[in-house]
Amino acid sequence: MNETHREKNENAPRLSALFPFAVFVVFYVGLSLWSGNFYSVPMPVAFLVASATALLLDRRSGTAEKTELFARSMGDINIMLMCMIFILAGAFAATAKAMGAVDSTVLLARHLIPGNFLLAGFFLMSCFISLAVGTSCGTIAALTPIAAGLVKAAGISPVMMFGAVIGGAMFGDNMSMISDTTIAATRTQGVAMRDKFLMNLKIALPAAAVTFVLYCVVGRTVAAAGPLAPVEAKHFLAVTPYVIVLVGALIGLDVMTLLFLGTALAAVIGILSGSFTGMEALAAAGKGTLNMSETLIVAILAGGLLGVIRHNGGIGYLLRRVERTVSGPRGCELGITFLVGMVNLFTANNTVAIVIAGPIARELAQKFRCDPRRIAGILDTASCVVQGIIPYGAQILIALGIARDANIGISSLRLVGSLYYPICLGVFLLLFILISGKGNERCQAA
Repeated sequence: MNETHREKNENAPRLSALFPFAVFVVFYVGLSLWSGNFYSVPMPVAFLVASATALLLDRRSGTAEKTELFARSMGDINIMLMCMIFILAGAFAATAKAMGAVDSTVLLARHLIPGNFLLAGFFLMSCFISLAVGTSCGTIAALTPIAAGLVKAAGISPVMMFGAVIGGAMFGDNMSMISDTTIAATRTQGVAMRDKFLMNLKIALPAAAVTFVLYCVVGRTVAAAGPLAPVEAKHFLAVTPYVIVLVGALIGLDVMTLLFLGTALAAVIGILSGSFTGMEALAAAGKGTLNMSETLIVAILAGGLLGVIRHNGGIGYLLRRVERTVSGPRGCELGITFLVGMVNLFTANNTVAIVIAGPIARELAQKFRCDPRRIAGILDTASCVVQGIIPYGAQILIALGIARDANIGISSLRLVGSLYYPICLGVFLLLFILISGKGNERCQAA
């Protein structure tokens, strides 16, 4: 829907139009807390309930007209492009994993870690793997069993070890070229992944460096690391698709083309190495696309919900209120940080938080003439800070589940205290906004 059409049909700003957000929070968060399981309520169902509420609030339009508005908003070009990238990213990740890329990456990283830097080494290993595979949950699922197996032999605190793994996983969640959050942040702000990566590097790299030093200080010498399988040429070959996708994205190649080629390369390597047959490669790619189904559905429904809320005057009201409290571009960036953080707090999903807050952030950034590359980086970083420390987030829940299977009893609150990286990332994000914003030539007050 173009701007002229939007302005012509958009209702006057009003607070009541934001009521569907409250319905979403009460339905999703309320029922999750009542059931004692934050993932017992399917998020697509929560979006359907909120969307139905938004449609009912529009009493001026007929059912057919409202349905058309919702469908047109779901099919927004930015939403559809983002979904295409999600599909290709799923196919690439699943094909590479089936080919043995994840196992090879873990093995290579373990060989590179000195025995007396277990905590710091596992943090770096987690950073590298999550940067390559683009998923914090997948990284945690791959590394936490290894970490659990080394805890007793190394004589090290399990909360510190798991905290290092989760922290490193959030680094890649924030920085990876194929991460859902990177895709959502760049698409909603209309910037290149390379530009967002370089902007984020100014925040994430110093945070990671400080975290690494902290883990070196608090870490202890490993008593016994256990035998490792030897590194062979096939292991280096297996990580090639990850390296090519990362390098290709950094030099500015189209992300969809890059993901397609990366998937094809992973399939060819897997077939030639005997990891799978051609049909099994196709099956892995297909399974990877289907694994993105909930993310796709949520992104599409969120687009429809936001379109109706905008039509009803909710986004206009929110923008007007924020504009009254925000003073200048740095205030705008702080407001966007708070906005995406709060949405993430309620949804416990950083990708969804960016999809919801991204369009609002883009309008605020245009109003205050903020650099969209900064806004994309801020959106992604702020959401990863919150996602990395909430006790009911998928990342912490996965780690706790694996710990229980290994007969290691730790509480989520204790684990939060050892998550040095998300905390450092939050500090450096605020410093980035408050200090570097002074010299940002593209951030000028409207």
